[in-house]
Amino acid sequence: MLTMTNGTGVKEFVLLGLTDDRNLQILFFVLLFSSFLLTVMGNLLIIVITLVDHHLYTPMYFFLRHLAYMDIGLTTSIIPKALANMAMGSKIISLRGCFIQTYVLLSLGTTEFFLLAVMSVDRYVAVCYPLRYSMVMNDEICSVLVICCWLAGFLLILGQGAALFQMPFCGPNIINHFSCDSGPLLKLVCADTSLLQLISFLSAVFCLIGTLMVNVVSYVYIISRILRIPSTAGKQNAFSTCFSHFTVVLFAYGSCMFMYVRPKSTTKEDFKKSVATFNVIMSPLLIPFLYCLRNKQVKEALIATFRRRQNARGHQCEN
Repeated sequence: MLTMTNGTGVKEFVLLGLTDDRNLQILFFVLLFSSFLLTVMGNLLIIVITLVDHHLYTPMYFFLRHLAYMDIGLTTSIIPKALANMAMGSKIISLRGCFIQTYVLLSLGTTEFFLLAVMSVDRYVAVCYPLRYSMVMNDEICSVLVICCWLAGFLLILGQGAALFQMPFCGPNIINHFSCDSGPLLKLVCADTSLLQLISFLSAVFCLIGTLMVNVVSYVYIISRILRIPSTAGKQNAFSTCFSHFTVVLFAYGSCMFMYVRPKSTTKEDFKKSVATFNVIMSPLLIPFLYCLRNKQVKEALIATFRRRQNARGHQCEN
């Protein structure tokens, strides 16, 4: 249980949000609400279809299901509170709520990077060692890998989160963002945060650079193996098994890197907020779009499930 024993004088934070223009707030509300519904429905569809269709009982879709869990969690940790504030014209979030939102956001984000690295290794084994794939990526290994990803994500952030939550906040309490995050919170701490910032930086380097290297090395081997396939059809089939995941990896790491780039025409804070907004709207929608609309196996599974439901309804009507 989180206890507020840090001697802080701040009991709540003010989230400036996306804009003060009421008309734009209505537009953003509709956009965020629509994206939230599509994200939850799309990722729930992936979860359900990978659970009910035995053709999708493979490591790739097992990992994909957990990626869908994470995207639902990430979206749910941010958008409902932002929507509630827009609807009520409020900008307030409690101290406890801000800390919980920060921890969940960072933990799930970290877990997702680890899982993307594991999925790269899975694609590497599938393309480079197809005959040994089922033996290497068996159910036990896949379960252990997923558990390690979840534990690594939450435990890596736990120490930093506990330290941040014990920091004193004496004012001001204004966060130039639509959600709580460690960066804006550290700026409001009325104490020396150099050690905590160093630890956060080292953890970020370990997580981002470490998992990025796993992705890069895996895809270097994957691409080199695909280029050696003699037939064009074979190359296309091998590449299609990796395309969706490769796109998700590019988007995830690319958007993270853009968070630390400041164009001359904007302030760093406004640019980060714009990128974060884009991530909240687009990133969680990316996985359902890529895997449901472009993936042949998922489309066939959806059609088969729909037909089974239609047949079941037909039999009920006949009875």
